[in-house]
Amino acid sequence: MIDRLEPLVIRHTFRVPTPTGPVGEGATAARQLDAALLSVGFKLSPELLERLSGLSEETVVGIAARTLPTVRELVGDHVRHNVYFIDFPANVPDTVDFWMSCVAEAFRDKETPAATLRQLRTGVVNLLDLPTYGRYQHTYAEMLAAQDELIAAAGDRLTVLHAGGEAAEELTALYVALAGSGTPLSEEHRGDLRALAEWCVDGPQPEAIPVRENRALVNQARLKAGSELLLDTVTDVLRLACALSDGDPTLTEPTRFRSLSRPVRRALLAALDAVVGASPAKLADVTVYREEWKRLGERLHPHEYPQWPHAAEVFAVARGELRARSFDGRVEELLAVNDVLGAVKLLKSAPGKLFRALDRLLRTALTQEERDAVVAAAEQVVPEVSGRVVLSVREHLHNRARDTGELRVFVNRRGRAWVTDDERSVVGPAERARLIAVLDDETRRRLPSPERLLVDPEVLDVALPLSGKATAAGLGVLPRGSLSPVEGELLRFFVYWKETEQRTDFDLSALLLNADYSTNTWLSYTSLTEVEGEHSGDITEAPDGASEFIDLRLGAVRGAFIVPQVNIFAGEGFEEVEESFFGFMLREGEQRGRPFEPRTVRMKSELRGAGRVALPLVFLRGDDGRWRAKWLHLYLKGSPSANRVEENRVTVANLLRGIVEREQLTVRHLVGLMTGESTTVTLWDGETVPVGPVTYIGLRRPDELPAGSRIVTPENLRDLIPD
Repeated sequence: MIDRLEPLVIRHTFRVPTPTGPVGEGATAARQLDAALLSVGFKLSPELLERLSGLSEETVVGIAARTLPTVRELVGDHVRHNVYFIDFPANVPDTVDFWMSCVAEAFRDKETPAATLRQLRTGVVNLLDLPTYGRYQHTYAEMLAAQDELIAAAGDRLTVLHAGGEAAEELTALYVALAGSGTPLSEEHRGDLRALAEWCVDGPQPEAIPVRENRALVNQARLKAGSELLLDTVTDVLRLACALSDGDPTLTEPTRFRSLSRPVRRALLAALDAVVGASPAKLADVTVYREEWKRLGERLHPHEYPQWPHAAEVFAVARGELRARSFDGRVEELLAVNDVLGAVKLLKSAPGKLFRALDRLLRTALTQEERDAVVAAAEQVVPEVSGRVVLSVREHLHNRARDTGELRVFVNRRGRAWVTDDERSVVGPAERARLIAVLDDETRRRLPSPERLLVDPEVLDVALPLSGKATAAGLGVLPRGSLSPVEGELLRFFVYWKETEQRTDFDLSALLLNADYSTNTWLSYTSLTEVEGEHSGDITEAPDGASEFIDLRLGAVRGAFIVPQVNIFAGEGFEEVEESFFGFMLREGEQRGRPFEPRTVRMKSELRGAGRVALPLVFLRGDDGRWRAKWLHLYLKGSPSANRVEENRVTVANLLRGIVEREQLTVRHLVGLMTGESTTVTLWDGETVPVGPVTYIGLRRPDELPAGSRIVTPENLRDLIPD
């Protein structure tokens, strides 16, 4: 099992677990692995190459067999990327000319000319009925033969893999980091935690598991192993039941509960009885998920276990037979009669809820006395609030300085986004300033004050990962709202998908907007060529997998924004297909190569979201003419079918305006708070090796840092968020 889990370490940390023995002559195999890695934009660090060279050849070959497929999948090189137009981006035809050629080919086909002729007589031709439209007309091998080899360039991506310790040591460290994370994990990372928790159930554990859905996955492993469960609320038990049914432990999506074995039912009911017996007030939490408890009760059969009467009370509350006033309900009752002071007094017993209600309390307050009471309560309880909530409220208040009438963007846990006018009244500037000062002081108090801080300038505009749900799994992916520079003359997007059961048609498009968010032009299957670039051609089915590409010459782009998007025209959704991912490559102006070249991939992210239109990121042209990427990780609901870039231009533009004009809290904010009088801050130039241990914060880990240095990169950026 440990060999199966090792790729998780590589994906999360870019560290390769390496054993201490047996000693041997592995130098040749290590160099061969390094050469193979270079072909996909990776390389071994000098330390890792040296360590592998001292192992037996058989051991190195085994490590290579696990490492190379893992990194190839990271960049999307584990599948075959074909294109409709065999020599793309050269010789892409005009859209109408191409459609007419497909019609002409239909007349040369023995089976379709009569049907095509009937459609022409009606004035409408369905492109999908034409034999040469939407399906590859050549093999993958034929496409490769028609393409040039990649011309290497200094700007090609090179990701360094570093030496790790023994596999068991690395897996344990990764488990403790994921389980003990102070921010929620993405769906993919929760899956990794589930696998690690089972393997690490009897090993070292994190000091605390603050995120409740993480605790549910750990409890699932502990229940299977017969270990003591970590439960202190009734909702913890509900989350565990969801995990046991392979459902959603975040409780965002409904779970179809499975039939549970008698030992599992007994364990869950005993846990419920203990929680309620110790604190009957916790029954109030049941009403929040009343329907879920009703459905779970049908599986647990609490009436069969009279020895746990407190557990039976949970389901009595869910059915309405027993009343338990919820905490939120009591707060709402007070606010309904404008009793702000009473609500504040109650909320002080739940500091996290108080902080999430600060905006509403300040808007509801009618007198200065009430507003002062709100701020005073926040000042009093702020030490008890999690660092993630402190920073989230800080970001929120920063953006509340704007006048009313602006756009307000909503994003749920699954990335579904929508926008509306912000009609809330303003938060008083005096109260806002006082609260921001309180939040900054508290964050500063919790942050370490390193003696020497080494910072990569490119990381300063990376948004703080206050929730893993704001980041997709993949390579080079940054949290929603992050900004990163785009260096290169040719920008190429790609999407890959493979359908599960039914014919599925994904359409890659690029919407180009002006500075005022009006439409300039677009590239898609309905507009194959523009001044800015070319589309690789429409593929309308993917039983064996399919790819589409868009090439853009950044110097020729007439707009201020480039918005790549993936529209589902027909078939399965992003969460239903067997596999789907998006990414982009950067190349120099004369750098030739095949449509997909892993060494030029700068970003590749999984497409797994609720909606029919995916918006992974947007490219913005600055006042200096340089381009930067802003990360979105958003999904629009769209239509059940036939989604097209032409149809969603207004929605995308409004959403984009709301996102772009909102300021995210970034690494720059924390670096500023960490910098005390005794801290020496140095900007990393990519070459100079510091003398003595440092705290390094950057996009990539340097090859050599002194022993004892603390290293923070996007892979563990969540560790920068104070508890």
